[in-house]
Amino acid sequence: MFTTVWTASPQRPSEGFTPNWSREGFWRQSLRQTVRPGAGGDRLRIRLSNAYGTSPVRLAGATVARSRQGACVEPRSLRRLTFRGNHGADIPPRGQLLSDPAELAVHAREPLTVTLHFEAVTGPATFHAQAFTTSHRGPGDLLTDLSGDGFDATSESWYFLSALEVDTGRADAVALLGDSITDGFGSTPGADRRWSDALAARTGRPVLNAGIGGNLLLNDSAWYGEKAVHRLRRDVLDHVGVDTLVVLLGLNDIGFSETSQQPTYHPAPVVEAADLIAGHRELLRQARGLRVIGATLLPFGGSDHWGAHAARTSHELNEWIRGSGEYAEVVDLQRVMAGPDDPDRLHPAYDSGDHLHPNDAGYEVMAGAVAKLL
Repeated sequence: MFTTVWTASPQRPSEGFTPNWSREGFWRQSLRQTVRPGAGGDRLRIRLSNAYGTSPVRLAGATVARSRQGACVEPRSLRRLTFRGNHGADIPPRGQLLSDPAELAVHAREPLTVTLHFEAVTGPATFHAQAFTTSHRGPGDLLTDLSGDGFDATSESWYFLSALEVDTGRADAVALLGDSITDGFGSTPGADRRWSDALAARTGRPVLNAGIGGNLLLNDSAWYGEKAVHRLRRDVLDHVGVDTLVVLLGLNDIGFSETSQQPTYHPAPVVEAADLIAGHRELLRQARGLRVIGATLLPFGGSDHWGAHAARTSHELNEWIRGSGEYAEVVDLQRVMAGPDDPDRLHPAYDSGDHLHPNDAGYEVMAGAVAKLL
């Protein structure tokens, strides 16, 4: 039985938070990307997404191997991937491509490296903006480059790669649907210290990170992805082996109307708690059949998202999540993460510095609170 053990939610090619290659795409280049599976097994397959492409993307070849330092891979673990028996394949426009199963022992939370070679021009690349880990690019066919010496450029985004599936023989994956807090902003880059990583380590279950930095529950954005009520099916429900969903959303819907620092989301509509509650109810309707855990919004007083409207609306939304009984269970992250002197501010020990995103220690606390419910 195959189970999805790693995901990255696809985003439209854009300038993004940091420099990336999504708009220029790839041509006569190889792309090497590292992922950390949440569970192990003896066979694996990958999913590639061209969700925002208007024409097919020709993949010349792909390999997978166990990761070593940087772009280096373990020689004996290198496997060529096939697609319906062929080394090359097209990723269809607005669609995805699933590889054939490859024989390779996969160990939980031990990194794997996927290398893709594009000989033809790809055009703009569907990607995930904030990987918080390093991807590598180099000229020519580097599918079997063991040392990584052929790669001469780096990026902190993932491209085309949207999922890793392993024959775990289990169907107990936990999906986290959220924004930059779920995506891992504020955690140490390259260290896999997101709260999804911490939750997988604590529970031994595959944890799928369906966070997108800046994502909103109710509105689309050029940089911040499709609204969550639209992307839930693609980013969670269509993955194999998911039985639990944790929802942590609404903070950006509230906060973007309080800040002028929103170059790709302006003007920001002012939303009320009733609007957000309707959005949460739509997620619950779509996710019927899964165990769905609602998370209250973390405290964000003192951040650029905070203001009088944000305070009132976040309090009203959190009270509904706690008391409505519509979620199967609730994890009260607002109370877990609050400081000792002000319930509207992140605990100083958990604050990455912007009063909005947790640091590594804060993400560990979040994972611990959710783990008690799993």
